[in-house]
Amino acid sequence: MTSPVFSDEFRLDLERLFTWRRDVRHFRRDPVVPALLDDLLQASTLAPSVGLSEPWRFVLVEDQARKAAVRNSFEVCNARALEGYEGEQAAGYAALKLAGLDDAPHHVAVFCETAPDQGHGLGRATMPETTTWSAVMAIHTFWLAATASGVGLGWVSILEPEAVSTMLDAEPGWDLVAYLCVGYPMEQANTPELERMGWEKRNPERRQWIRR
Repeated sequence: MTSPVFSDEFRLDLERLFTWRRDVRHFRRDPVVPALLDDLLQASTLAPSVGLSEPWRFVLVEDQARKAAVRNSFEVCNARALEGYEGEQAAGYAALKLAGLDDAPHHVAVFCETAPDQGHGLGRATMPETTTWSAVMAIHTFWLAATASGVGLGWVSILEPEAVSTMLDAEPGWDLVAYLCVGYPMEQANTPELERMGWEKRNPERRQWIRR
C-alpha cells in the first residue's frame, strides 16, 4: 500500500481546522442528516487507543425523558457552581450559557469501558487511565470530523456522572467521560467563546515547550 502524501494546501487546511474547532454553546434546532451523523461517529473510531482496546462507548440519547433528566442534573450542578462566584463574575458565568442542552438536536454520551478485554491489558499495567485517555482521543477525532463538516459540538461537564450513567442505563464498568451536544452552530468563530466574552484568555507560555 502506497503511503499518502499530504500537500502544503492540505496542511494549511488542517491548521485552519484546528483553529476553527470550537466548543459550541448555541445551536440551530434543525437536525444533522442521519447519514452524516453516522459518518462522523464512524470517524471517531479511527482514533488511536492503548493496546488497540477501543474502549470508547458512544450512546445517542434520543429519549426526551432521558434528555430532560440530564438537563435537570445540569441545573443542579450549575446552581452549585454559581455559588462560587459573586457579583459581575456570577453574572458573567450565567451569561455564558454553559450548555446547548435546550437547542442542540442531538445528544451523545461518551463512556469509557475502563477495563475492556479487548487489547489484553497491553500498555495499561502501570497507567490504567490510558483507556480513558483513549476515549478522549475518540471524542477529539469526532470533534474535528464534525467541524470539517460544518457541525458543532459542545462538551457539557457540569453534570453528575453517576446519576447520568444511571439515567442512560450504562453498562457496569463504563465511566462517563463526556456528554456532548451536537448540531449546526448558530455562528462559527476562530476564537473560544470564553475569550470573546472576556472570561479568560490564552496564555502565551502554554504555546512554548520545555527542554530537559
